[in-house]
Amino acid sequence: MKYVDEFRNPELSRRLIQAVLGLGKRMTVMEVCGTHTMAISRSGLRPLLAPAVDLLSGPGCPVCVTSEADIARAIALAELPDIILATFGDMMKVPGPQGTLLDAAARGAQVKVVYSPLEALKLAQQRPEKRVVFLGVGFETTAPAVAATLITAKEQNVFNFYVLSLHKMVPPALRALVEQEDFRVEGFILPGHVSAVIGTRPYIFLAEEYGIPCVITGFEPTDILKAIYLLLTMEEPAVEVEYTRAVRPEGNPKAVEMMERVFEPCGAEWRGLGRIDGSGMRIREEFSAHDASLWEVETPPVLGDKRCRCGDVLCGRIRPLDCPLFARTCTPESPVGPCMVSSEGTCASYYLYEEAH
Repeated sequence: MKYVDEFRNPELSRRLIQAVLGLGKRMTVMEVCGTHTMAISRSGLRPLLAPAVDLLSGPGCPVCVTSEADIARAIALAELPDIILATFGDMMKVPGPQGTLLDAAARGAQVKVVYSPLEALKLAQQRPEKRVVFLGVGFETTAPAVAATLITAKEQNVFNFYVLSLHKMVPPALRALVEQEDFRVEGFILPGHVSAVIGTRPYIFLAEEYGIPCVITGFEPTDILKAIYLLLTMEEPAVEVEYTRAVRPEGNPKAVEMMERVFEPCGAEWRGLGRIDGSGMRIREEFSAHDASLWEVETPPVLGDKRCRCGDVLCGRIRPLDCPLFARTCTPESPVGPCMVSSEGTCASYYLYEEAH
């Protein structure tokens, strides 16, 4: 497959590994995106590059960083009368104070897995007697599609379609991360999909204010290895693009315009990082008729399992193997925390591909 197979070339990967190790340098690097985390684990890159490159995972899984309070709110909405909650499949098993969405469905709530917000809109058109709430979870990658769907719902007068926006923006979270006292990362592998939308400018502060080199890269082994080589050989901190076949410095202005037309920045709660000002996406007043966050619902107090270390994993403080629940109490079949649930979760990637059990 063009633009994929050539970036999986084993011989080229071996040469890149030798080039990285041959530099004789050491660096702690964080891959921000959950898809990168899965690719690194699946390709076995972490042990091949150690100890020269210490690869840590960051808060780049939107399911994983969703707070327990937001999960509780989604479940409370799902259990209201005449509601169908439409969600991506990854959210079904994320634990909240009252269980999971899967548990809510077992109790009688109507929860439907969809593959796009447009599918949820179509469901609302097919079921006019129901209120259909789409659970909007994701970063700048998915927000433009949700924005376009809300515009369509308004234009077509689909008054029974709503969105609970839990969307988040990556750059404010990275600022909050680097300002933590125990932050120890020396370089960032930045997300390819998010960057295809927002471009390079939103990350410039990492290089200019904090002196951290950054490379936006793709998801194949040679993409990631080339990004690491670029980080190690960068003379001055900058934001470089390895993933030139998909990412332009200016990003996708039309997608950004669509996103900004429907959403405005707000504070948001991130698992592991707490509340971050300006990191969430709230539906603008123009589209408030479709905003499920305006509904009042009762939610139970958030207690959580204090033994679960998902928050620390998401901040790069520990690896999944350091969590006392990993591969014991917490498995993909019976997850305690969201990092074991999502297909982009760090714990899930370690469980599947690294020294798990």
